[in-house]
Amino acid sequence: MSEDTAAVSASPIDWQWASFNQLTNHDVYAMMAARLHVFVLEQQCLWNDFDGLDTDAHHLLGWAVVDGQRQLVAYLRVLAPGAKYVEASIGRVLTTSVARGGGAGRALVEKGLAQLTRLYPQARIKIGAQQYLERFYASFGFTTISAPYEEDGIMHIDMLR
Repeated sequence: MSEDTAAVSASPIDWQWASFNQLTNHDVYAMMAARLHVFVLEQQCLWNDFDGLDTDAHHLLGWAVVDGQRQLVAYLRVLAPGAKYVEASIGRVLTTSVARGGGAGRALVEKGLAQLTRLYPQARIKIGAQQYLERFYASFGFTTISAPYEEDGIMHIDMLR
């Protein structure tokens, strides 16, 4: 475990659910900065993150104190059935480098799926997952329903629960 990860592990994650309109300017800035850092810089994936779905999504932000500063360390969004797929979905799932390896990703997805089930109890859940995370999502009951495909330079699969 790195020193940074140990710092996050010692600081509990403060989970925040919000609709887009409930997010502060600071929240939106942190959310977009984390998405840019993880998806564009770390994964070297040039893509347009502004897909028009954030304003109707529910957002889960995980905050922790790192080096004395409150930082966004985990994030995902929940989309209603019909927003992206016929089914409900979670997406933009990320943990920052300081939160990896300590269970934050698992907690993030558990909380996201629980909220999705509360909001849309009858809905199936579809995700477009990065292929290397197939076993991770399978551990939450997702089944692969597509052949691997390339999206923005990264191999993905569709999964359903």
